[in-house]
Amino acid sequence: MVATGAPKGPFATLDVIGIRTPYNLSVAKAEAGDKKAEKVATFLKEAYLDKGKFGIESGEGFYKYPDPAFEDPDFLK
Repeated sequence: MVATGAPKGPFATLDVIGIRTPYNLSVAKAEAGDKKAEKVATFLKEAYLDKGKFGIESGEGFYKYPDPAFEDPDFLK
C-alpha cells in the first residue's frame, strides 16, 4: 500500500475477489505438479474455506468486515 499508493493491499484484494478464487487457481497449479501451489491450496482450505472465511461475502477473510483493519488511518504506522 505504501509503495504503490493503492487503497488496498494484496490480502484485501483477495478478500474482494473471494478466497475461493486463489484456492481454485492453486488447486489447478497443484494438479499440474506445482508443489508450492499444493501447500498454498491446503493452507487456504484449512485456514479459511473450511472455517467459512470466504472474504467480504462472508464478513471475514484475511480481514473482518465491516471496518477492516487496513482502513484504520494508523494501520501502516
